Amino acid sequence: MVHVTPPDAGRRSERSRRAIFDAALSLVGEVGYDKLTIEGIAGRAGVGKQTIYRWWPSKAAVLLDAFTADAEAADHEQALPDTGDLAADLKFVLRATADEFNTPEFQAPYRALAVAAANDAKVAAEFTGRLLEPGIKVYVDRLRRAQQAGEIAAGVDVRIAADLILGPFTQRWLMRTGELTYAFVDTLVDLVLDGLRNPRP
Repeated sequence: MVHVTPPDAGRRSERSRRAIFDAALSLVGEVGYDKLTIEGIAGRAGVGKQTIYRWWPSKAAVLLDAFTADAEAADHEQALPDTGDLAADLKFVLRATADEFNTPEFQAPYRALAVAAANDAKVAAEFTGRLLEPGIKVYVDRLRRAQQAGEIAAGVDVRIAADLILGPFTQRWLMRTGELTYAFVDTLVDLVLDGLRNPRP
């Protein structure tokens, strides 16, 4: 008797999930968030739309999982470099971040998620918890180490300090008020660190 191995449901589900993620990310870049639909994602992925609804309640939920899948699969503790030179470390990371934010592959889904978060409190909570807060935390941790090393003033609130760095960066990108250039990043870091080293009494 020939032994037939039954289909691996888990592997099939993972293939479908990956296809759905790829479809969502490619489609949002092509048609924008407003025109992105569950039906369109299902058609591009080659699955039934009920398959998507079984796993996700909305297109925003699909897109959020798709956008964060690779980062979460890496499963490693993120940290900013610590060479002992805070300004150099921040400029290095923010320059790399600017490069990433300037790519079409990153821009389309991130902007779409920002729009969805602005209009849906539940999406906003997920967006903040899974994307924004982990990113802010690595800055807070690096600034705290710099504070302990005496690179910035002892009384500085390092969470607010992280917001001072990331807020203008994100605002410029989201609102398209200017380009994310290395010159902008370097100037931003220098201005913020000057304030952190010499806070007003």
